[in-house]
Amino acid sequence: MRNRITEMFDIEVPIFGFTHKPEVAIEVTNAGGMGALAASYYEPDELERILTDMDEKTNGRPYCIDVLFANKVGQVVPMSQRLSALPKEHLDFVEKVLDEAGIPPLPPEVETEMLREKPPGHGHTEEGVLEVLEVVVRHPQAKFVLSAMGAPPTYVVERLHRRGIVVGAMAGTAEHALKHVQSGVDVIVAQGSEAGGHTGTIASMVLWPEVVDAVAPVPVLAAGGVGSGRHIAAAFALGAEGVWCGTIWLGASESELSPGMRKRFIAARSQDAIQRKYDTGKPLRGLRSKWTDAWDAPGAPQPLPLAAQKLLVAPALKRLELANAIDYMGYMSGQIVGRIKDERPIRDIMEDMKSECLAVLKRLSAVPQ
Repeated sequence: MRNRITEMFDIEVPIFGFTHKPEVAIEVTNAGGMGALAASYYEPDELERILTDMDEKTNGRPYCIDVLFANKVGQVVPMSQRLSALPKEHLDFVEKVLDEAGIPPLPPEVETEMLREKPPGHGHTEEGVLEVLEVVVRHPQAKFVLSAMGAPPTYVVERLHRRGIVVGAMAGTAEHALKHVQSGVDVIVAQGSEAGGHTGTIASMVLWPEVVDAVAPVPVLAAGGVGSGRHIAAAFALGAEGVWCGTIWLGASESELSPGMRKRFIAARSQDAIQRKYDTGKPLRGLRSKWTDAWDAPGAPQPLPLAAQKLLVAPALKRLELANAIDYMGYMSGQIVGRIKDERPIRDIMEDMKSECLAVLKRLSAVPQ
């Protein structure tokens, strides 16, 4: 499994593990791959503590930082004013869903804290990402920065290159991949529509070779529907030089999910990972729930644009979380969720993926020419 990607980062296997939890990134890294921590959700001080801890626990191994250049920087308006500006129809609908589910209101101290926070999505603006990167460049083991949504500005790419950091970007079409390459990125992650989170509409089997051909000789990582060694071997066959996985770690004992949510993921079928706009205003693939069912029901309003929808649902999702309303709670999930059958340590998942991939490659190499 040695190739340009493993040589580029000095890792054992080209398996990249996307996660929102530092412990998962640490385990993937220590198992020979590269953990990729979603960093745009952290405040700089908190991220500094997290990366210091990751440095200590990964024994000099490199890791990746995932950021989002999703939103434009705009005027910061107090959250209370922004909430009052939302359509009454949408506010009433959300309140009706929560009332019917018996979800209590936010505790006053939580509501006050939410109103003090930066607008939802601040960490996904260029300004927010630059705050994150100021922390990242202080940690030499952070060898790879990937923009998961939106092309990184050329000046950001150049700044990271001067620090010896490899820069990547995620793409859902060959056209997007080409734009990323033109901005100077070193690696493309081709993400098929099967993936969790924000995705495009092209399936992995079609997308991966399209992107490989479009950006050659820039190396490509395959994402979307990857959760086994057979998937890794298929990615190699289609021209990718590594894989980017996210959903498969959510059933692991180290994942960020609560025990109740982990059970839901273990029980989920592939078709339960649905793509909707209800949480962010953009197509987002996540686990179906009573919350998504309410938005799918006749008479429900259409989702608002990105920033407004995130603002609308932020207090509601917090209320569901505090009430531990498992049936109403969702989480980003790709269609590979159907492969999660039990709770296992990440090291075991990694070992199974590696050994199955090598077995497939060995079997294929024995096929008569």
